Amino acid sequence: MAEIVSLADAVAEAIHDGDSVAMEGFTHLIPNAAGHEVIRQRRRDLTLIRMTPDLIYDQLIGAGCASRLVFSWGGNPGVGSLHRFRDAVENGWPVPLQIEEHSHAGMANRYAAGAAGLPFAVLRGYRGTGLEALPGLDGTPAVRPITCPFTGETLTAVAALRPDVAVIHAQRADRAGNVQLWGITGIQKEAVLASERSVVTVEEIVDELEPRPGAVVLPSWAVTLVAHVPGGAHPSYALGYTLRDNDYYLSWDAISRDREAFSCWLETAVLRPAGAGA
Repeated sequence: MAEIVSLADAVAEAIHDGDSVAMEGFTHLIPNAAGHEVIRQRRRDLTLIRMTPDLIYDQLIGAGCASRLVFSWGGNPGVGSLHRFRDAVENGWPVPLQIEEHSHAGMANRYAAGAAGLPFAVLRGYRGTGLEALPGLDGTPAVRPITCPFTGETLTAVAALRPDVAVIHAQRADRAGNVQLWGITGIQKEAVLASERSVVTVEEIVDELEPRPGAVVLPSWAVTLVAHVPGGAHPSYALGYTLRDNDYYLSWDAISRDREAFSCWLETAVLRPAGAGA
């Protein structure tokens, strides 16, 4: 059953050095405040997993929290590149970063396989891409051919994702730890169900969840820790609660291009006592 705790306590309990951590949310409900708390607690040697690494992973990588990244696309949406990500790959600053790249469909199906307790997902989409021969983080091919036992067709298998920790943001939780999210929901549900532990930050804690069309409800037994963090998705948004801060995404391009500017931003905007804001 989920436990409601502070954000600092949730990160301290759930995320450890060397863990594989999936922070999911597509355009919407991105758990930025939780990512900043990971930086403040100076976690190291993380394997970061995310379908679409954007600003929060650029920040975690630039802060030296990550040594590996598993992903399907990376960028500052609507603006350009992730410069801290690029610097880590090209120059090893602040630490070298290993990468394993997949397609969007591959990542989504890897999460779905992990959530279902299956060892791998099967797709057609990887055939002919060249990804079948590329080594994953363990040095062996991350995508492998497989023969269908019914038709004889050659397909591709990709290993299930089973992160140590999933981190998501949602609109609401009740006092029993049941979580509700709606809008663009991405792969959050599958990430939580595939992971050994989970941290969910929410805009609001209510006595009872009200039914909403299209909402996803994660039951308390599927969630480890819940933290009340209003505005925890900023600069992304939480439908019905907050708006996307487009200026932040634009300003990040200049901040992240320069190591000194980034280091100054990190010190003044993030590396403050827990509770001073994200």
